Amino acid sequence: MEKIRDEAEFRRKVGESGLTVAVFKTTWCKDCHFIDPFMPEVEAAYADRLTLIEVDRDDLPDLCSELNILGIPSFIAFRDGKELVRFVSKLRKTRDEIEQFLDRAVEVSRAIAPTA
Repeated sequence: MEKIRDEAEFRRKVGESGLTVAVFKTTWCKDCHFIDPFMPEVEAAYADRLTLIEVDRDDLPDLCSELNILGIPSFIAFRDGKELVRFVSKLRKTRDEIEQFLDRAVEVSRAIAPTA
């Protein structure tokens, strides 16, 4: 998963015409570390449908404030710079829940007419 280190790079990635899912985490978050072992397999399984990027909330606090990122890890799906859907909860996220969210993000993205 590509780590995004600055706001300009974040905006460039989520502004692409394909589906991009940003995963907001921190180094000190136990629930973030819980998902680390299986996320490479999840990313590989969805590689033909979306791009996953990682953002450390502590590295980009202004961006995360703008996006109202409170709980972590948080997942937000973007296409053409617009938020499509998000998965945020205070509970630990399982692989199944993350995959259900990614399936939903793919469905929403496909339902929206592509931009010219």
